[in-house]
Amino acid sequence: MLMNAPNLALLVVAVIFTAAFVRSALGFGDAVIAMPLLAASASLKTAAPLVAFMGPAISILILAKHWPEADLKSAAKLIAASLAGIPLGIYLLTRLPEAPLRAALGIIVLLYGLFGLLKPAMRIENEKAGLPYIVGFIAGILGGAYNINGPPAVIYGMLKGWPPERFRATLQGYFLPTGLVILLGHGAAGLWTGQVLRLFAFSLPALCLGVWLGGKVHSRVPERTFRQAVYASLVIMGGFLVLRVLLP
Repeated sequence: MLMNAPNLALLVVAVIFTAAFVRSALGFGDAVIAMPLLAASASLKTAAPLVAFMGPAISILILAKHWPEADLKSAAKLIAASLAGIPLGIYLLTRLPEAPLRAALGIIVLLYGLFGLLKPAMRIENEKAGLPYIVGFIAGILGGAYNINGPPAVIYGMLKGWPPERFRATLQGYFLPTGLVILLGHGAAGLWTGQVLRLFAFSLPALCLGVWLGGKVHSRVPERTFRQAVYASLVIMGGFLVLRVLLP
């Protein structure tokens, strides 16, 4: 059931604050948190562009301080491949059933998260030159279709063994340009409504506060605990995607 305007505004502020906090603390996870909560109380045509506005804003705030820590070479490869995949994802969204793709992604992410908790030391050995392009292309398809380009990039970063600061900064370097492309796609589709712009502007202070508090938490978490939190988050993300298919 859709909410009235004042209650919806308060919900958006709370959701965006929480999503920004999680994204700043872990480096990802905002869309998985925000999309279902917003879509349950507003139309998808309101929820999707709100999340699209939120993502690049968070990336800019994080990168303003941590840009030197990003692995720009890896990020550039992921970005290039994702930009090629995003239009295909948008096209497939109109052609293929959503449920099987969401379920497959959820199972893969869930299994990897469980494996990471049990085998946290696993790393990529002798990485093939094309791997980041494959990961980025898959992420772009998922981002264009379902706004969930994060899990493939997160899995790749964990397998690369990036330390927490590089992991967080590199993901933002990836999310910023790809998020802007998705956001512009929403604009071209006419989703930048007055309501969306007002809600996003109203929630900007909460977003900034969430990023600041999340950064404080991130800087105080030991690396081992950080990695366990990321793997546990992947389990939650994967399980959530599967449950969304089983319990629509």
